[in-house]
Amino acid sequence: MDQKIITLYDEYTHSQLNRKDFMKKLALLAGGTAMAMTILPLLENNYAAAASFTSDEILIENITYAGVDGEMKAVLAKPKTDKKFGCVLVIHENRGLNPHIIEVTKRVAAEGFIALGVDALSPLGGTPADEDKGRELIGKLDPEKNLQNYLKGLEYLRNRKDTNGKVACMGFCWGGGMANKLAVNDPKLQAAVAYYGAQANPADVPKIKASLMLHYGGLDERINAGIPAYEQALKENNKDYKIYIYDGVNHAFNNNTSPTRYNEVAAKLAWSRTMELFKNKLATLSR
Repeated sequence: MDQKIITLYDEYTHSQLNRKDFMKKLALLAGGTAMAMTILPLLENNYAAAASFTSDEILIENITYAGVDGEMKAVLAKPKTDKKFGCVLVIHENRGLNPHIIEVTKRVAAEGFIALGVDALSPLGGTPADEDKGRELIGKLDPEKNLQNYLKGLEYLRNRKDTNGKVACMGFCWGGGMANKLAVNDPKLQAAVAYYGAQANPADVPKIKASLMLHYGGLDERINAGIPAYEQALKENNKDYKIYIYDGVNHAFNNNTSPTRYNEVAAKLAWSRTMELFKNKLATLSR
């Protein structure tokens, strides 16, 4: 597909461009309204792909924990075996806790961790079925309260009796930016993995104690513009980090429900690197 169309869709999903204006621009690029309507299903998420993952080795439940202004909703997945595990908080994209991120949460659990997929939109009623509405609601969250709700999620995991006390986080897009913020704001965090997420303020890098792993798509110019300043600060402050840029792939390359942006080779490589980091950093610690 023409990269200009994929870039337009990225603009639509990460700005205030409304659907009507997006469709007008898509029609111009596609050569007409009929062709735009043909292309649209290839751009939008197809959550049927997220239903393909199953595992008999994990338990899944909906839970709540105390947030700043009420209960936070989340999906928790964990191995069935009776022992203490390291934990991973999974942070969704800018449309809420959708089937793709729930699938990611299950996959993390299948790797041998307790995984918690938090719904950041809980204070606003939870993630809606309408993705555009979810994107609007994300913009209405109070940034500081949202950060505190995620920090409380990390503490919820640390305090569970079935954990070993070690906690990491991973986030995607909007959630990737949040993963970087959690690394800045939680000195007890063992590791933070950001997939194509906004970088933390370089001035805040000295606060980071966690090991960082940062995955970027080579074609993602919007997000990648922040890499040089962030990496310079990480180097100057001797932080434990790894940056991977996957050539020729787009923003959201890990999202297997997004057919035009998903890249299986890059997604599998990034996943294996991430799981290796978690296995190294979240090994059993007696409490």
